[in-house]
Amino acid sequence: LGYPHELWTTRLLAGHALGERFCAVRFRWRCGCERKAYPLSSPVMTDFRAILRARLDAAVGSDQVLTDPADMAPFLSDWRGRYHGQATAVVRPGSTDQVAAVVRACADLAVPIVPQGGNTGQCGGATPDARGNAIVLSLVRLNRVRAVDPANATLTVEAGVPLAMVQQAAAAAGLMFPLSLAAEGSCTIGGNLSTNAGGNAVLRFGNTRELVLGIEVVLADGRIWDGL
Repeated sequence: LGYPHELWTTRLLAGHALGERFCAVRFRWRCGCERKAYPLSSPVMTDFRAILRARLDAAVGSDQVLTDPADMAPFLSDWRGRYHGQATAVVRPGSTDQVAAVVRACADLAVPIVPQGGNTGQCGGATPDARGNAIVLSLVRLNRVRAVDPANATLTVEAGVPLAMVQQAAAAAGLMFPLSLAAEGSCTIGGNLSTNAGGNAVLRFGNTRELVLGIEVVLADGRIWDGL
């Protein structure tokens, strides 16, 4: 698997006003000690891709599994156009349970996962490689603010919530979420946490991990760990 580093629902600390070929693709099939590479046009690969698609459709619904090149294109390049890749599909879960189902399917079939939030990173970490054997797990639909607790100065938000929305939710409760950076209108809190973003108030308030009280995580085998 890839690194499911953005598959988090996060409980965040908010403060008062003072205080995120063959083909270019080969699938390796292990049988005992023998390893084989199959071209994508082979029956083995056709069956494999059909099984994967069925599992993904069952996990999130067919409308949220993108395979058309035009639909996938925005997810296969970084925002600056410096990094480009290929993917088997772009999958857009809408809940923690759906994320878990997708990760279980990929773990069972040995399919790499590339998690993607706002796709605002500058080092290509959210862009799949050129082999095209991975799926992109887009978290844009995990965009809910689950809870705001003014008495304890905390928010509970999903991984795909844009940073600016987190700030707004805190401000509406008379609080301040101090993480701030140039991409805050499009970067997501899951990406901020996965990269331990600092922002322009890092010297006063610390990196993102300093603002986190707990996380809900989908592990690499599809289990859910609730640390909220």
